[in-house]
Amino acid sequence: MKTIKIIGAGLAGSESALQLADKGWKVKLFEMRDKKQTPAHKTNLCAELVCSNSLKSTLLSTASGLLKKELSLFDCKLLPLAEKTSVPAGNALAVDRQLFSELVQQKIIEHPNIELINKEVTKLDDELTILATGPLSSDSITEELLKIIDNNQLYFFDAIAPVVYTDTINMNIVYSKSRYSDENSDYLNCPFNKDEYLRFVEALNNGEKHEAKEFENDLFQTPMFKFYENCIPIEELARRGVDTLRYGVMRPVGLDDPRTGKRPYAIIQLRIENHNKTTYNLVGCQTMLKYGAQKEIFRLIPGLENAEFARLGSIHRNTYINSPEICNPNLSLKNKSNIFVAGQLSGVEGYIESIFSGLLVANIIDNNLSCLPETTMMGQLWRYLITENKHFLPINANFGLIPALSKKFGKKDRKSAYSIRAVEDLTNFIYSYKREM
Repeated sequence: MKTIKIIGAGLAGSESALQLADKGWKVKLFEMRDKKQTPAHKTNLCAELVCSNSLKSTLLSTASGLLKKELSLFDCKLLPLAEKTSVPAGNALAVDRQLFSELVQQKIIEHPNIELINKEVTKLDDELTILATGPLSSDSITEELLKIIDNNQLYFFDAIAPVVYTDTINMNIVYSKSRYSDENSDYLNCPFNKDEYLRFVEALNNGEKHEAKEFENDLFQTPMFKFYENCIPIEELARRGVDTLRYGVMRPVGLDDPRTGKRPYAIIQLRIENHNKTTYNLVGCQTMLKYGAQKEIFRLIPGLENAEFARLGSIHRNTYINSPEICNPNLSLKNKSNIFVAGQLSGVEGYIESIFSGLLVANIIDNNLSCLPETTMMGQLWRYLITENKHFLPINANFGLIPALSKKFGKKDRKSAYSIRAVEDLTNFIYSYKREM
């Protein structure tokens, strides 16, 4: 029986493990939690979601929706588990984090071809290995990787939003409404008038923040924080200008208050966190504020004046490598080709993108997959990771990666046309691919 070691039981590692185990591989899946915890994880469960419970849109006219569809065509293992543990979130796929991780853990433990080992791996040997230690890779495995790749690591900082208990939300102030529609929404809306908004922005600007040295050590030294653009702390956005938030994550357009018929000056939305609807996530409120400041400032949000927090926001380091420089086209290391890199460590960014990466590497190893159609989101994400780029940064699914269409369309129709073409091309590719296996 073919054997493989997978280091890291996050989304990528768990997807790779289930993919290969179903194909007859004997998998040793290593996860250092709970023997050794990270600054951001709360459990020792497989595939724990750290930053939020949202896996983004399911609409095929969106880049995230297209990637989900492509993954389902490729027999993705984790997406069905996410759907089983989903919570209401409009057109997005959001999950009950605890139930999702528990279900993934159960599938892995019960699989006869997977051995889950709670132990930190500190050395990379000559055994066939998938390195999927993620953005919170331990110092030991990072040092070991640096010895092999002979290259400075790259990294940025990622922030997490607070979560509040539902029974502490003032339902006389917040309201449920879908954007541009009179229908109720799976989201709650916290409406700001101008004075409330200005007071909130001022408090964000003056709030006590964590200092970089609290998240650094000898391996990671930087004079200032580097943030991934899609996960910038709310106080950093506030610092960019007084109106930045209300034209961005707090935009009120299409969310007129049904009780007054008027549009608030700004909005913060709350998203359901679990099946029982006992907690809500503060959308767009990822933060590096200190805990005391968070409690004070986020209670300035209308409807959250008496909020109790199930979890406060935090910041953590995200480690990734310069894949085009360090990896072969099959995502194995140039200097040690028995080591394959998957997940956010490889330079993808996002939950679904991490699942994709785990699925991709598993198919590369098992079936010598060498290409995917360039019209597909999966194919273009892969190409991004292996194409030389002087300004390489973590990537998530976006239509900017996809080649132009032969015909001209309006913006909305163009995205749908991208997806229709991608699904058709991938369906045909998979049919031919399976016949050759």
